[in-house]
Amino acid sequence: QPNRGTKRPRDEEEEEIKARRKQASAREHGRHREEESAALEETDDEKKKLLQIIERDGEEEDEEEEPLDESSVKKMILTFEKRSYKNQELRIKFPDNPEKFMESELDLNDIIQEMHVIATMPGLYHLLVELNAVQSLLGLLGHDNTDTHVSIAVVDLLQELTDIDTLHESEEGAEVLIDALVEGQVVALLVQNLERLDESVKEEADGVHNTLGIVENMAEFRPEMCTEAAQQGLMQWLLKRLKAKMPFDANKLYCSEVLAILLQNNDDNRELLGELDGIDVLLQQLSVFKRHNPSTAEEQEMMENLFDSLCSCLMLSSNRDRFLKGEGLQLMNLMLR
Repeated sequence: QPNRGTKRPRDEEEEEIKARRKQASAREHGRHREEESAALEETDDEKKKLLQIIERDGEEEDEEEEPLDESSVKKMILTFEKRSYKNQELRIKFPDNPEKFMESELDLNDIIQEMHVIATMPGLYHLLVELNAVQSLLGLLGHDNTDTHVSIAVVDLLQELTDIDTLHESEEGAEVLIDALVEGQVVALLVQNLERLDESVKEEADGVHNTLGIVENMAEFRPEMCTEAAQQGLMQWLLKRLKAKMPFDANKLYCSEVLAILLQNNDDNRELLGELDGIDVLLQQLSVFKRHNPSTAEEQEMMENLFDSLCSCLMLSSNRDRFLKGEGLQLMNLMLR
């Protein structure tokens, strides 16, 4: 007969094993919690250290950033002149080896970008003129760089410096800057630069847009400069760009707007447009809309600009003759149907 008492020690053993396991599990759990707590403390410490470093760096940067005053603008212009001269020197020395002057070109581009800050202080524009920076910037519009990066950077800067709201903040500073730009034949140089820009490249298309922005800003601030601007090749370029076989875009719209501005209350420019066969160009561009209405608000705006230009030009009898010879009346009739 089996002895039932033999089972009891085994049961006790099993219970003891279970109890040990529970204790081990509790110890393990406790150890994990301690490790997690330590890891969290470490993470918090790291975060605190990181925040301290960021704050310290921020304070150092604040200390390093000089307030924009006459002295800092002079320093910036001096740096620009040095880098411009160095780049020019290396280009002359190594005309067939772009690697030799590439770094100096990047440095020049960087300082031109930094000079955008001057647009926040039109009261200091006189320094750009007194220290010949305007002359140097205009010289860079004819820059040899086949990638046109430098000339586009200059256009971008000039567009911001001539922003119409900025110009009105300091009439004195604005007058000095616009005088220097007009004297330096800025429009002729801008047109030369436009001729070499490839609008299929986004950066260069933006350069065209910013160039038109400079003209618009200057024309609004000083309307009398429109005659000179048109005669410096701008009128011819605008007509050529309008009739170019390119898809409609923001630049074509802007061209139509600038053309309308040039012709406003300006008989000299109206006559010039007639001599450049501009009446035909306007009629050709408007003829697109004889069979269908503009498909977008932008196209509608361009059509209105073209009509404004045409109406301005027809104030002259010589242009009325050109309009009749170009079958303008027949076109108007078709468009009204």
